[in-house]
Amino acid sequence: MDLVIRNGTIVTASDVFKADVGISGEKITAIGHGLTGEREIDAEGKLVFPGMIDPHVHMALPFGGTVSADDFKDGTVAAACGGVTTIIDFAIQAKGKSLAETVEARRAEADPDVCIDYGLHPAITDFTPEVLAEVPEMIAAGMPTFKLFMTYEGWAVDDGTLFATLEAAGANGGMVGVHAENYKLLMYLIERLVAEGKTAPRYHAESRPDFCEAEAVARAILWAEQTNSPLYFFHLSSRAGLEYIIASRDRGFPIYAETCTQYLLLTDERYDEPDFGGAKYVMSPPLRKEADQKALWRGLATGDIQVVGSDHCPFTMEQKRLGEEVFTKIPNGAPGVETTLPLLYSEGVGKGRISLNRLVEVFSTNPAKLFGLYPEKGTIAVGTDADLVIFDPDREVTISVENLHMKADYTPYEGMKVKGYPVITISRGEVICEHGQFKGEAGRGRFIARKRITRI
Repeated sequence: MDLVIRNGTIVTASDVFKADVGISGEKITAIGHGLTGEREIDAEGKLVFPGMIDPHVHMALPFGGTVSADDFKDGTVAAACGGVTTIIDFAIQAKGKSLAETVEARRAEADPDVCIDYGLHPAITDFTPEVLAEVPEMIAAGMPTFKLFMTYEGWAVDDGTLFATLEAAGANGGMVGVHAENYKLLMYLIERLVAEGKTAPRYHAESRPDFCEAEAVARAILWAEQTNSPLYFFHLSSRAGLEYIIASRDRGFPIYAETCTQYLLLTDERYDEPDFGGAKYVMSPPLRKEADQKALWRGLATGDIQVVGSDHCPFTMEQKRLGEEVFTKIPNGAPGVETTLPLLYSEGVGKGRISLNRLVEVFSTNPAKLFGLYPEKGTIAVGTDADLVIFDPDREVTISVENLHMKADYTPYEGMKVKGYPVITISRGEVICEHGQFKGEAGRGRFIARKRITRI
């Protein structure tokens, strides 16, 4: 065997046990005791996780008159150093372009630079009969999940587009995922706030209250139930929205939800930071209340929320200052792909909010199953891709922009202390990050043609 990880504690979504892991080429070829290989890594006292899968990142995203700070190289270096071995980004359709053209252009950006494996969610923004006909073609080509925005100027889709895409995706083994906010209502609230001279970052949150999300969640669920199609909610932020999801799942419908660490750990009090500091937290949906945090943690623990993603969309503070005069011009987004695993472990497992197995389930196994990557990814078993994270549960780290690898010049978690941190990341049998040092190469990552989705 080329590589053996010895003496570690293997953690999957269902099991925790001590064993060695043997790797030949890009695959796991043995799990047992006393294994030997050309290279051996002693993981005594460490946890061995399957590589984490972040199904929600935005590398080099044009937004708000600028482009998110991480390109596919820098963003995937950061991901790897945070224990993430697979990402799914977005191919957002420009007006007049087909989905095939959109994907081709996005792959041309990603393929030369991406350092870990990746997939794409085609995002429909310019709906036509021809685009609808491409839905089964995209699914057959390995992109079975589609992003539809229910908000944002130029991207928001109407109910007819959402309904038709749900029908087409569901009938062909695909799934629609939505950004759920009521566009017309939040535009009304924005216009009212700006007219009243309320232009500081704090008013970003006030312009997008929880009922804007909840209404859009309820409406999307209605269409999904009528078409009997699976539906995924990106970055769920509110207790109100979660209640609609739970009710639909209780009725037996395949409705799935993702939340993000920012909604689990930060509240809207952050918008009041001085010196324009509140702009760091301008993202959509916005940060919510402590009651929402508690509901989201509870949803993760009970299975009502199935996935954690980062919604990694970093901007520098210089970029954020495009909105110094009015919050509507602050680019929406924040970094997170590198910090999700240690935060989820320290604040989730470490504080008894979720189990160790549940961490693996929501940040590796469930994303693999829902998005057509399982069983090659998302678990540790003979025959799977050798995507692994060696994690030190005792390592204490103070999160700071100084020890992260992204291009953004701030982190929303600056100064937060975590106990538990990834120390080695292995992608398809190759050690690509070791003790905070990236050792891989740009372009080594592969585009993964994903299978039709598995309902969980």
